[in-house]
Amino acid sequence: MRILDQYILSRFLFNFFSSFVILMFIFIFQTIWLFIDDLAGKGLDIVIIGKFLFYLMPNLTEKVLPLTVLLSSILTFGTFAENYEFAAMKASGISLQRAMLSLIVFVSLLGGVTFYFANSVIPASEQKIYNMRRNIAKIKPAAAIEEGVFSDFEGMSIKVDEKFGEKDRFLRNVIIHQKTPSNVNNTVIKAETGELVSSQNSDVIQLVLTNGHYYQDVITKKPGEKRKFPYAKSNFEVYRINIEIPENDQDLEQEMNISTDKMKNVARLTKDIDSIKKDNIRIVGAFSKNIINRMGGFIPLIENDSTKPPVRLTGGIIDSTNTLDESTVETLLKPGSGPKAFDNVIDLYQDRQQGQIMNSAKNSITNILSSIQAKKDELEKRYKIHNMHILSLHKKFALALSCIILFFVGAPLGAIIRKGGVGLPMVIAIILFLVYYFVGVFAGNYAKENNIHPIFGAWLSTLIMLPLGIYLTKRATADKGLMTFGSLFDTFRARFGKKNKTVTT
Repeated sequence: MRILDQYILSRFLFNFFSSFVILMFIFIFQTIWLFIDDLAGKGLDIVIIGKFLFYLMPNLTEKVLPLTVLLSSILTFGTFAENYEFAAMKASGISLQRAMLSLIVFVSLLGGVTFYFANSVIPASEQKIYNMRRNIAKIKPAAAIEEGVFSDFEGMSIKVDEKFGEKDRFLRNVIIHQKTPSNVNNTVIKAETGELVSSQNSDVIQLVLTNGHYYQDVITKKPGEKRKFPYAKSNFEVYRINIEIPENDQDLEQEMNISTDKMKNVARLTKDIDSIKKDNIRIVGAFSKNIINRMGGFIPLIENDSTKPPVRLTGGIIDSTNTLDESTVETLLKPGSGPKAFDNVIDLYQDRQQGQIMNSAKNSITNILSSIQAKKDELEKRYKIHNMHILSLHKKFALALSCIILFFVGAPLGAIIRKGGVGLPMVIAIILFLVYYFVGVFAGNYAKENNIHPIFGAWLSTLIMLPLGIYLTKRATADKGLMTFGSLFDTFRARFGKKNKTVTT
């Protein structure tokens, strides 16, 4: 058995590593298309692009590893069944579970390694990728400017029709919108040409514009001047803008104080989930209290002033603070008057006061509804962040377990279909993986929007594969096919044949 275990394990490892390398290259090239705008035409060194792709590889293992386990298990046991090696094992009294024992141990260890990657390596790589994408725009100025569209560039929006020359340093037909510290666009600059000038010994990059126009809205505090919309404009031959950006390739990996859910490990996610939940509860409670106070709810009752006699009517005290005017009191004191004579509280006031009260109530309701809508949008974003943290936490565990479950799907499936090679096993593996992957994507998106619970969204794709693995393992252990159409046909024929016979009799 030791020799047989070594043989089975060696065949599986060969298929596993060969499939992993091939699939990794496929996913790398597929991912390059997603980041082609960040890399192509930016004047980046091949070393920087290599680092960027290297940091992408741990993140791709989240997709490559489950597919690799599924494909390699189908290939291994499909080849055994096709070459009648699996039949020889059964003839020798070796069951499917015993043949899978060495691979079960290996896949269990692989699940632990996968969890380590998901908990430590992938968050670090996500941080590196984020830093590089942000810093490329700072270190390589031309990389932040795209042709034909407005690009955010160091506090301003810039658009150029064409970039040309060495490292795309020359610009043609430049339009710049400069923003104030309050993020208001009040300055527009247009130039026929521009040039990015930098030096290795300087921390300043200079944007030199030629043959252009300058327009700026003048901000004034005088109300009368604001109605005139004052502005300043001028024409220029040369206009220089100094931008402080370090020109150092090592700053491409400069760490930033930004951390998303994908950049955190289990301990940090657990802590932040609790903190975000407490903050959400605190914000909802404070906002609810604020709305109640603005609506005048739960206002403490004013104690009766013993020095001022209350106005009493039949049926009880109407006003203990003497705030009603004399005419209203006289009307209320007429015979037959009383609380039942008024359908609404507002009838206690004069017509002029009623209009003021109604307008004030409408304005208050409008303002409160606006505040509630704004706070609702804010809370939806906070709830989404909370859901994404829960989703990322459970995905780390689900990824490790999915490798084990997909092995129990692929190994018995290979023994059932009795086909090796990269033809039919590859097709079946891709179909099953697409089902697993897209179910996980859709469930994750629903979980982020709070349509389903984040825990369920993280585990749904894995839970779907679990009963399939159990079913296939039972069928392969009993040496049955994937689906026995003969027995199914006999069942239907027995049932309907019995009914027809009864009717004929």
